[in-house]
Amino acid sequence: MLEKDTTGKSRTEIFSDGVFAIAITLLVLVLIETLHSEKEETLIKTLFSHWQSFLAFTIGFITILVCWINHHVAFEYLRRVDNNFMWINGFLLFVVTLTPFPTAALAEYFETDGLTALAMFGFNYFLISIAADTICTYAYNHDLIEEEHREFYSIYKVIYRYAIIYTLIAFLLCFVSIIVPIILYAILFVVFAAPKKMAMALYKIRLARKK
Repeated sequence: MLEKDTTGKSRTEIFSDGVFAIAITLLVLVLIETLHSEKEETLIKTLFSHWQSFLAFTIGFITILVCWINHHVAFEYLRRVDNNFMWINGFLLFVVTLTPFPTAALAEYFETDGLTALAMFGFNYFLISIAADTICTYAYNHDLIEEEHREFYSIYKVIYRYAIIYTLIAFLLCFVSIIVPIILYAILFVVFAAPKKMAMALYKIRLARKK
């Protein structure tokens, strides 16, 4: 017989995983749209002429995947969730489900209005960083973290707090450049692809300074 989940953590995480799965699946609609071209072209030529759609799909896929990885890490040390936390988590899921929209806009307007399209995409990143920071900060400040992991978990607060500043700067740069923000977002992907390793490295540095 399965043990009843009295903390709400498992149900919240399962629901969240489902939302992430749906959001990442919806991204493929951007690629399907390329097949409905009004021009009479061969399939190969149609695919090559819509390269920006494949680029946007790749970026969108990595975005949601990285978000899911970080969401999983944020939940790893939770011992329970409360009603307020569910609403905060819901805000993150709301932003994640919006990701296919700026992705589609980036694919459609990359060549004609690239700065605006990239800014819309960048604002989505900014909202995600706010949501991630709020989840970790609330969990830490409201006794939702296992006591033995609180010091380590505080590193996540620091990481996501700086992520807000980073994504805000990248978002503002979207209005004046395309290349620079894309480079910044690529760095963001790399840094947050393994958040636990990054947090562990920072945690070891903190411990070394205390000695």
